Amino acid sequence: MTFLSFPYAPRTLQATESRLKAIMDAARLGLKGDRLAIAAGMMPTEYRQLCQFDPIVEYAELKARTESEMQMSQVLHDAAAQGDIKAATTILQNQHDWVAKQQINVEIDQRISISQALEMAQQRTAKVIEMDAQDAEYTEVKQPIKEKQKAA
Repeated sequence: MTFLSFPYAPRTLQATESRLKAIMDAARLGLKGDRLAIAAGMMPTEYRQLCQFDPIVEYAELKARTESEMQMSQVLHDAAAQGDIKAATTILQNQHDWVAKQQINVEIDQRISISQALEMAQQRTAKVIEMDAQDAEYTEVKQPIKEKQKAA
């Protein structure tokens, strides 16, 4: 088994034009944090230090994200304007908090008179009583007769 060692020598980093361009390119692709640092050719600790020492680095990342979002938003809006229903729905859902209906409302308007409802209830009650009468068994239960108190 071989042991690999990675040499480490602290580098002094500056926000050069090429480094800012690498950060912006990674941010445009949606990378964040440590992945952005590695894609830009830095170690994550170096990237965090660079952000603390030079505020232009955070601005470059934010600017690249904004440009990328604006470009994708423009693509969606153009597609929606040309009649793409899916693009239009996506814009409505994500920017305007629109939600498509997920239910179907079915309304049935049935009017019934009170006398008709009473008649229907009586018919149901009669059927239940009839069924109970057919199923019932009558048995006589003998009650014990209490003795009258004995005369003293």
